[in-house]
Amino acid sequence: MSNEAEIEHKFWKALRSDMTVMLGLAGVDEGHTRPMTAQLDGDEDRGPIYFFTSKETELVGELKAGEGSRAVATFASKGNDVFATIHGNLVADNDRAVIDRLWNSYVAAWYEGGKDDPKLQLLRLDAERAQVWVDASSLLAGVKVMLGIDPKQDYKDKVAEVSLA
Repeated sequence: MSNEAEIEHKFWKALRSDMTVMLGLAGVDEGHTRPMTAQLDGDEDRGPIYFFTSKETELVGELKAGEGSRAVATFASKGNDVFATIHGNLVADNDRAVIDRLWNSYVAAWYEGGKDDPKLQLLRLDAERAQVWVDASSLLAGVKVMLGIDPKQDYKDKVAEVSLA
């Protein structure tokens, strides 16, 4: 497995486990992002990435009708061993089959009307590319500097530009 493929696999595994990203639209509201719970449909290392939200949110209101909008999401795993910036197109997509597959008790708690709640909005991020950093421990880098070792040599193999499309 290539280094980029390994890094991409670590990203999808971490996102599937930790699920929280900061999501925003490119060029809108000074790049304001908000925490969203990412949901993946299936077990494969690929997108799209889905988010349940309300039709009344600013994010939904700022989406371009029909075509969606350029979006950026940032991610940090709970263990701080995987970080990513994800770029793609965000669209409103209330595909009932996807809603049925991704629906769970945590999502249900937000929607009084269940899957038919008129405020329910499913968003789909068609992720195209990401920059992913793994094992970027500043503590370890600090120790290496103290020992006279250049930490950049190890770090160069821990970053990858990956295509998510």
